[in-house]
Amino acid sequence: MKKNNKNQPPKNNNKSNYPKAYIEGAGIVAEKPITDTLEENYMPYAMSVIVSRALPEIDGFKPSHRKLLYTMYKMGLLSGARTKSANIVGQTMRLNPHGDMAIYETMVRLTRGNETLLHPYVDSKGNFGKVYSRDMAFAASRYTEAKLDKICTELFSDIDKDTVDFVPNYDNSMLEPTLLPAKFPSILVNNNVGIAVSMASNICSFNLTEVCETAISLLRDPDHDIISTLKAPDFPGGGFVLYDEDELRKIYQTGRGSVKIRAKYNFDEASNVVEVTEIPPTTTVEAIMDRIVDLVKQGKIKEISDVRDETDLSGLKLAIDLKRRVDPDTLMQKLFKLTPLQDSFGCNFNVLIDGNPRVMGVGEILKEWTDFRTSCIKRRITFDLGKKKEKLHLLLGLQKILLDIDKAIKIIRETAEESEVVPNLMIGFGIDEVQAEYVAEIKLRHINKEYILKRLEEINDLKNDIADMEDTLESPRRIKNIIISDLKDIVEKYGQPRRTLLSYDIGEIEIEEEEEPDFTVNVFVTREGYFKKITPQSLRMSSEHKLKENDEIVLSREISNKCDMLFFTDKAVVYKAKVSSFEQTKASAMGDYIPAKLEFENGEGLVFTAITLDYSETLMLFFKNGKAAKIPLSSFETKTNRKKLANAYNTDSPLVAAFVIKESTDFLLQSTAGKILIFNSDLLMSKASRDTQGVQVMRLTKAELDFVKVYSDGSLENGEEFVIKNIPMAGKTSDFNAGQMTFE
Repeated sequence: MKKNNKNQPPKNNNKSNYPKAYIEGAGIVAEKPITDTLEENYMPYAMSVIVSRALPEIDGFKPSHRKLLYTMYKMGLLSGARTKSANIVGQTMRLNPHGDMAIYETMVRLTRGNETLLHPYVDSKGNFGKVYSRDMAFAASRYTEAKLDKICTELFSDIDKDTVDFVPNYDNSMLEPTLLPAKFPSILVNNNVGIAVSMASNICSFNLTEVCETAISLLRDPDHDIISTLKAPDFPGGGFVLYDEDELRKIYQTGRGSVKIRAKYNFDEASNVVEVTEIPPTTTVEAIMDRIVDLVKQGKIKEISDVRDETDLSGLKLAIDLKRRVDPDTLMQKLFKLTPLQDSFGCNFNVLIDGNPRVMGVGEILKEWTDFRTSCIKRRITFDLGKKKEKLHLLLGLQKILLDIDKAIKIIRETAEESEVVPNLMIGFGIDEVQAEYVAEIKLRHINKEYILKRLEEINDLKNDIADMEDTLESPRRIKNIIISDLKDIVEKYGQPRRTLLSYDIGEIEIEEEEEPDFTVNVFVTREGYFKKITPQSLRMSSEHKLKENDEIVLSREISNKCDMLFFTDKAVVYKAKVSSFEQTKASAMGDYIPAKLEFENGEGLVFTAITLDYSETLMLFFKNGKAAKIPLSSFETKTNRKKLANAYNTDSPLVAAFVIKESTDFLLQSTAGKILIFNSDLLMSKASRDTQGVQVMRLTKAELDFVKVYSDGSLENGEEFVIKNIPMAGKTSDFNAGQMTFE
């Protein structure tokens, strides 16, 4: 007998009778706006990344940093010996269940060996890689050892005195702090980078001494000029900050801006070698070497014979061998311009304050840290105050007992049951249960005269301490003095000279252009946008060009290698390039594809090419609406080496033709209505504006300008009939097509 399948529907069509296990088709599909789905599914993830992962809080740490350091603190690594990094990683997974490698990489960046931080939080032993090297990998966690650095004492000070809130970890097996009660503004002392969803944070490091002095000055005077004490960022890799006071003030005020950092080098004259020993924090030795090699291959740098990475245990060293009679300072100026040896650090001081991301300036960050630190101190004092009040309460009970110790002994001896001792003492002396319990636990040896006198003296000291603490809690001035005292103590213990020095040379680096070789070349441009530069000798050997199918040469000129070329596109953009920047090729080669070489935008096509040596020529543009524009080619000349110019010509009407002329020139124009006219370029006035709409030359009625060519006398029979002396003119009807004519 065939068994019934419970997942099949009954034979009748009454769906209400279907078994619960049956779902018709693929289930019920409900239409829902995609915006609702994104909001419900993506927003919680985005908020989690922003609030619980990527952005630092006012104590200067992201959750991953805080969990790691707190785990090491609980392991006793603040004062104990180093332990294997694998042990630390394993213990940290109780708070941070995101995989051992993620935890270890976090620890690597906090170590002294990696040199990422100005003041490392982890004292390390073993290979932890180097922040300035892309290829120098750190060793596995089973080989390295670590403990907390001494400065972490200031991070965990009084953490066990209720100075910060604690929350359960992910499985409720233990508690972890939401913040660390840092005694100094660690948020500014060590750099911090985080990329969240739709926002990021990039906080540069500042010198510890300068940060603490600035915080002290702001506590004493809220109107203190920050830049007078906080000179500039201080990076662990050293180098030079190019001092720009206006930009620094902008960063200090808004939290956004950028600072330029330049590498430090020295020249070994004996071996003719430049040794780079400090580089910007935004790059690596390998990236610099790759860029130098590329520049040498491109022929843009010819003064270097070799470049080597000589980094060893003594520190970073990038050796650059120079050719003979090369000035090292001039070469380095060029390298600063062309390589990451000079780079910018973009500041974005985005910090979580009470769970909300805020971009703040230095002054606002220090104010928030001061408020946070004030809260920590008040909570610590309140904790100590509670302990002292508890102890005073016990001693006041003891004081009553000690006034008649014989009575207390008698009560205890005459009490039949142990459980009645405390109640009988409470009744006999008028004390509460806590005090009675404390008295009952006193040892016999402590009921001597010396013990009694010491306890009575302690009562007076406790009362004075309690009064002093209560006064401190009510006095903002005393709280500020505590913060200032802590900051001064930290400066004395951990302060160090600036590693990144200040350079007041912030001008643009001028690079003298090398004299380009001057020789004759033949250049060819095809309709599809291919370019060839061929020497006359090579062209004589083979003049048959290789072209794409259906492509043709639209420009062929014999020019100097020192000329500039201007490539006009259908997006009214001109791309500039020197003829010398193109490699020589042969007629049998396809040549360079201009849109790719000059990095045209998507969909951008070449429409016209101009060649000039000194920009003394004039550009003539003709548009479909019958207008013509006469523009000096010098309008496209730039003092800087700009490669791209927007608004190269007017786009109100499509471009029909363009010509570069050196002198007065005649042009023949034909409209779609078959009318022709010949006019001289002198009839137009030059306009310096590149995007001028031009002047009406051919008057058009229900027609458009169809064709333009340079005209020479005698090229057209009875050509003088079509010559005009004034503009605009409609032209004369002709029965021939000028587009099919050949002109010299």
